[in-house]
Amino acid sequence: MNINDPLSPIRLQLMWDRLIAVVEEQALALIRTGFSTSTREAGDLSAGVFDLDGAMLAQAVTGTPGHINSMARAVRHFLDKFPATTMKEGDIFLTNDPWKGTGHLHDFTFVTPTFRRGKMVALFASTCHVVDIGGRGMTTDARSVFEEGLYIPLMRFAHGGKVDQTLVDIVSANVREPVQVVGDLYSLATCNEIGCRRLIEMMDEFAIDDLGRLGKHILEKSKQASLEAIGKIKPGEYTFSMRIDGYDKPIDLVATMKIGPTGIDVDFAGTSGVSAYGINVPVCYTEAYSSFGVKCIVAPKVPNNEGSLSVIRITAPEDTILNAKKPAPVAARHVTGQMLPDVMFGCLHQALGGQVPAEGTSCLWNLFALGGPGATDGDPAETVHAQQFSVMSFHAGGTGARPGRDGLSATAFPSGVRNVPIEVNEAVSPIVVWKKEYRQDSGGAGEFRGGLGQIMEVGTLDKAPFALSAYYDRIDHPPRGRDGGHDGIAGRVTLSSGKVLRGKGLQTVSQKDRVIIAMPGGGGLGDPRKRPVAAVADDVRQGFISAEAARREYGVAVTDDGRVDEGETARLRAVAAE
Repeated sequence: MNINDPLSPIRLQLMWDRLIAVVEEQALALIRTGFSTSTREAGDLSAGVFDLDGAMLAQAVTGTPGHINSMARAVRHFLDKFPATTMKEGDIFLTNDPWKGTGHLHDFTFVTPTFRRGKMVALFASTCHVVDIGGRGMTTDARSVFEEGLYIPLMRFAHGGKVDQTLVDIVSANVREPVQVVGDLYSLATCNEIGCRRLIEMMDEFAIDDLGRLGKHILEKSKQASLEAIGKIKPGEYTFSMRIDGYDKPIDLVATMKIGPTGIDVDFAGTSGVSAYGINVPVCYTEAYSSFGVKCIVAPKVPNNEGSLSVIRITAPEDTILNAKKPAPVAARHVTGQMLPDVMFGCLHQALGGQVPAEGTSCLWNLFALGGPGATDGDPAETVHAQQFSVMSFHAGGTGARPGRDGLSATAFPSGVRNVPIEVNEAVSPIVVWKKEYRQDSGGAGEFRGGLGQIMEVGTLDKAPFALSAYYDRIDHPPRGRDGGHDGIAGRVTLSSGKVLRGKGLQTVSQKDRVIIAMPGGGGLGDPRKRPVAAVADDVRQGFISAEAARREYGVAVTDDGRVDEGETARLRAVAAE
C-alpha cells in the first residue's frame, strides 16, 4: 500500500475525518453567528456537505435528526430546479417549503455550491429554525399551511454574490421579529461559505481535484457497515403501535418493520389520517425521525450519510398524518414526528428480545410565548400598549429507562436540542420563570427508573396578558414502561388560579396569573422490585422519588433522608413476590 497515493485507503479515511471536521465547523459558525435563541442557544440546526448528485457525504455532529435527515433529501429538490450545470460561483439558494425542506415553514434550508479553480466540486447545505415566519405564529391552530406564515419556494437568495434585496424586504415585512429572522438568513449563508472555504483548503492540502473517489469510499463503507449491523438482527416482520394525544382526538401511529438482507423497510400503513390542525407531518420529516430511531439501536456508530441512510427505507400511505400533503397545516409537525423513534424501538424490541429503552416524553415541551397588540384573544384594549415579543425556549421531559441504566431527566430525546437558559428570554421579554425544577415521582418505576420531567412556573412583568402557544403531548397517553416497568407520569398544563389548559393551541394567560407546565417522565424498564434498595434510598435522598413512592412502587421502606428500614423492606418485597 502506497500511503503517499492521494487516494490510498489510509488517506481516504483521513480525508473522511477531515470532512466531518469541516461540516462541524460549518455548524459551529451558524451557532456563533445565529440571531435566534433556537439557533444560538439550543443548537436547533443542521449542516452538511453533498456531492454533485445531491448525496450527503457528511453531516455535522451538532444538530437535530429532523433537520439533518430531512436536509439529506432536500438538496436533490434544489438540483431538480437548479441543475448543477446552471449554478454559478456566488449563487446561494433557499427555501422553507415544508415538503421540500424540513417539514414546516419555520425552518429555512440554504444550499451553496462550492467552486475550486472555476469547477464546481460540492454543495453545502444548512438549516435552522427561525423565531417567527408570520401568520398565526408557531401554533397548532391553523387549518392550512397558508395560515401558518410566509411560504418561500425554492429560489435564489443571492445571484453571483449579490443578495436579492427584494426577497429580504418581503421576509422583513411579514414577520414579527425581522432583525432576528433576517439575521438568521445571513447566518445560514455565512456558515455555508465557511464550509466552502474549509473544503477548498482540505482539497488543496490533500491534492485532490474532486470528491468523486472520496465520496464513493464514504458511501460504500457506510452502506456496508450498516448492512453488517442489520445482519446481526433476527430477520422477520414486526408490528408495533402507539397511541398519542393528538389535537381533538387520539392518534394511532402504526408501523410494520421488515428486516432482511438488503436492509430495513418500515411501512406506516394503519396510522391515523390527516388532522384538521397543525400536527401533520410531511413524509420528509417522517423519514428523518424513523431512520434516526432505527440507527440509534442498529448502527449508532456508523456515520450518518447517504450510504447508511439508503438501507433504511420508510414509506407512509398518502393522506395519513405521517404523509400529509399540501396544504395541510404542519407548523407543529414535531409533536407527532418526534414520537417515531419510540415506535421504531417498539418494533426493534421484538426483534432483539430487549436491548431498547422504554418510551420517553419524546416530543418537546417548549415554552413559546407571545405578547403585544393582537397576541391574545381577549379585549384588544388590554394589549394595545403591551410590549411586543415572541420568545421560544426549549425544554423537555424525561426519557425512557435504558437497558442497564436509568432514563435521562429533563433531556430532549430524540431531538437532541439543548435547554435554553431562562435568563436569555427574560432579558429580551417581560416573561419571568418563577420556578424550574425536577418533577418528583414523574419517572416510571422500574429496575431502571425512567427519567424525570420538570416543572416550570411562568408569568409576566408586563401589565397585559400574554399568549401561550401550547403544543404538548403525553398528557392523555403517558410514556409506557417496558418489560414490567411502570409508565411515566403524564404531563399537565394549568394556571396558578387552578384552570386546566389544553395541551395544544393558543391560550391567554392573565397578567395576574402564572402558567404551570408539568412535563412528563419517562417509562421504567424492568420489575421495580428488582431495583437495588440502595439505589431507591439514594433516589429518595436526591428528591427524585418520595418516601411514599419508594414504599408503594419499589417495596422499600425509607425515610425522607434516605435511611432504610431493612426489616420492613424485606417484608414488603416478600409480600410482593407472593
